[in-house]
Amino acid sequence: MAKVTRDDVARLAGTSTAVVSYVINNGPRPVAAATRERVLAAIKELGYRPDRVAQAMASQRTDLIGLIVPDARQPFFAEMAHAVERAAAERGMMVLVGNSDYLDEREVHYLRAFLGMRVSGLILISQGPTANAAAEIEAWDARVVLMHERPEAMNDVAVVLDDVAGAEAAVRHLLEHGYPYVACLGGTEETPTVGDPVTDHVDGWRNAMRDAGVPTEGRLFSAPYNRYDAYQVALELLAGPDRPPAIFCATDDQAIGVLRAARELRIDVPGELAVAGFDDVKEAGLTDPPLTTVGSDRGAMARAAVALAMGDGPEGAPPGGPPERVRQFPVTLRLRQSCGCPPSAGV
Repeated sequence: MAKVTRDDVARLAGTSTAVVSYVINNGPRPVAAATRERVLAAIKELGYRPDRVAQAMASQRTDLIGLIVPDARQPFFAEMAHAVERAAAERGMMVLVGNSDYLDEREVHYLRAFLGMRVSGLILISQGPTANAAAEIEAWDARVVLMHERPEAMNDVAVVLDDVAGAEAAVRHLLEHGYPYVACLGGTEETPTVGDPVTDHVDGWRNAMRDAGVPTEGRLFSAPYNRYDAYQVALELLAGPDRPPAIFCATDDQAIGVLRAARELRIDVPGELAVAGFDDVKEAGLTDPPLTTVGSDRGAMARAAVALAMGDGPEGAPPGGPPERVRQFPVTLRLRQSCGCPPSAGV
């Protein structure tokens, strides 16, 4: 099948190739709204894939790696992006970062943009609906590494954590302190039910509670991942008549919101309420009290993801062999004072 060109799009839209270029590149000249819609409709109908650097680079790949994250404002994703940039710089590569804002259409937008720039590889941290993203990746026949989670709709190489085991360890530790039960701040209604780390953290909480013979009914609470909205959820939960004795949060950002709400309500942590999180962001050691959480070696994960994105096998894999489909990294429980441990327990 003949390759669709910019001339084809211009003919179908009834405009010039220059106007098509202005629409694709958002400039340098403005395009009337009606004309823009005609060009976009023609691009969609013809299945045109703009190649932003093909004229300069022919079929060669660039020294760029694309990285798409849900929200770089959240500390975990910011620290992960920084680790990827460092790993890429060690290999003479640069990283393009896009924020999907948990929106499927924005994720697809960045996929198209980065792949159109002929990035050497793409690292995708996806936490929204993924069917469209999977179709886009298949259409480009792209080398994509999934990081932090492996959505059900995708079968690409993935670099992930042992999220379930980490959550189980944190909840078991809280129960070993003697708390009668542990509540859980999970995700939202939009959180995918399969392949999402937050879902795995909730599963780990359920497993630990079940193994201890403690019921979970009515003890799982929905909360956004960020500290600001989790703080609002925690205010209502902690001010209610059935305040839990301990809370495991699916993210450290949620746990930081819980600690802020507890302080505002004059609830002593850990004397009256124990709190644990997951991610071990740098702020976790600076909260008051310092937050018990589950950590990992983000640098090692980033190096593995960059190597796979560039077409190399993971460290320790036989040269020339097929890549591991899922590279799972271990986690470590970081004991601090928010769970009830003494100051000497950790940092």
